[in-house]
Amino acid sequence: MKKVKWGVLGTANIAKKETIPGMIQAENCELYAIAGRTLEKAKAFQEMFGFQKAYGSYEELLEDPEVEAVYIPLPNHLHKEWVLKAAAHKKHILCEKPMSGSAKDTKEMFCACEEAGVHLMEAYAYLHSPLIKKLKEQIDEGMIGTVNFIESVFYTPGYEENIRIHRETLGGAMYDLGCYTLTFANYLFGEQPKSAKVVSNFTEEHIDDLTCGFLLYPNHRRAVFNCAMFPNSRGDRSYIYGSEGVLEVPVSFNAKGTQKWYLKKGEERTAFSIEIPNNYQLEVEQLGNCILHGEAKEVSSAFSIATAESMDMILKESNYKE
Repeated sequence: MKKVKWGVLGTANIAKKETIPGMIQAENCELYAIAGRTLEKAKAFQEMFGFQKAYGSYEELLEDPEVEAVYIPLPNHLHKEWVLKAAAHKKHILCEKPMSGSAKDTKEMFCACEEAGVHLMEAYAYLHSPLIKKLKEQIDEGMIGTVNFIESVFYTPGYEENIRIHRETLGGAMYDLGCYTLTFANYLFGEQPKSAKVVSNFTEEHIDDLTCGFLLYPNHRRAVFNCAMFPNSRGDRSYIYGSEGVLEVPVSFNAKGTQKWYLKKGEERTAFSIEIPNNYQLEVEQLGNCILHGEAKEVSSAFSIATAESMDMILKESNYKE
């Protein structure tokens, strides 16, 4: 089987704990190069995961002609810079979510990649999960009638020191967690909200550690979400309400293994289960198939741009943005 030679720009925790292990499992991925801010960091990852090459700067990795695709797990505020540089070096790109800090920047990133003739995909691993695809299928088949309301929650423990709590790195609950609840509703409804009412609590650094939102979609469909970074809080769960029943999804977005969700109609409650592999493996394999076989991206540029436009609206309404 032909494989894509991948490079990783950075030694972030998401890369270490989730994406690189997923890359190792991906059948069409060759774990080729790792770059860190120092060569020492890169070599530590090389030894840990078995990369063929280690570089002490991101530029050196991009200049390697053997690298075909790169994964960018850098802090949010650096995504645009390194996507544009990777595109200029003709590398295909998997970029961590959120793609950027604005719809304007996201559009510019996709335009640059289109002009360079390379793929750019936003790394929402959970959107590759067989569970999310099965939920979409059940909704589209009319299992719960007309779906008119979606509710989702995502909480994580607070951070004492982390890029997620600093404004200059585009930190905050909405950028880190709310993007999941937003894309969940957008994916299942198949479109983006037309208006939002949002309330946030801000820290001294003026990043939101709690955001609650109400989203109005076309045809009077609605979604509500809560996202927060509080000590001792953890969990994500969703409910999908239809005219003939409710789908209860007590499953974390990137869960793996055997997972259950439920259909509730009147007093009856029916359980479903599905086996979920590593979603990070699935997203790497899917972009690999786009590169090797011309598959359409499952997280499309149109979807990512619509998400960025929705994020702009939400963050402006919450007073995160001017």
